[in-house]
Amino acid sequence: MIFGWWTRRRRRALVAKSFPQAWLDVLDRNVAIYHLLPAAQQSRLRDDLRILIAEKTWEGCAGLEMTDDAKIVIAALASVLLLEMDHDYYGSLKTILVYPSAYADPRSERGFDGIARPVVRLGEARYRGPMVLSWPDVLAGARRCGDGHNLVFHEFAHQLDQQDAVFDGTPPLRSRGDYDDWRRVMSTEFGQLVEHSRRGRATLLDHYGATDPAEFFAVATECFFEKSCQLRQRHRQLYDLMRQFYRQDPAAWGT
Repeated sequence: MIFGWWTRRRRRALVAKSFPQAWLDVLDRNVAIYHLLPAAQQSRLRDDLRILIAEKTWEGCAGLEMTDDAKIVIAALASVLLLEMDHDYYGSLKTILVYPSAYADPRSERGFDGIARPVVRLGEARYRGPMVLSWPDVLAGARRCGDGHNLVFHEFAHQLDQQDAVFDGTPPLRSRGDYDDWRRVMSTEFGQLVEHSRRGRATLLDHYGATDPAEFFAVATECFFEKSCQLRQRHRQLYDLMRQFYRQDPAAWGT
């Protein structure tokens, strides 16, 4: 109990300080979605990102120098997902590793032809392990808004998914009814994407979401924040499910 009290006290003291102008400049230059948020959410994001920066261990890898700019951009995007949720700042996540480019995963994956090949990744959310991100891909996604792709949204959605220790595309929900709605909508939408992907049809949701339910949730999260109006129009039940989970309505931002 005393540790919880101390954590809350430390967090209150941290956000009581003035937000550094240099950090605000980084947000203005590099985080396009920040400018779409209502003022109250912008303020909450600035508080949350400071706590994430302070409480996580940040490491540059493969020669990358870990800078404040990288921490601010990553923490800001990770905070977007949390803005209206009850949360503990991705409490199971302790370390964020940042690479200067896509990186080779020493583990291999076996393709349909049965041959094992090394895997090149842009990012990865490991259960009870570090978050791994490619900085150029983080920055490109942060500066672009509206193309449906955001590496930080994708990997931190995986982090939310894993909070119940199961990597299955169903994060912890509030009630049995929520779980019933989740299974009904997500299974239908996932099945449709799998079929469209198999047939090579163009879809709003990235075909990578057809990999498995966990990837579908991460891809749906990207689309929810990046292409909210289109998702609401073309996949209304999925949009409403994401809106209920994240307690946000990004299609209404700026209206």
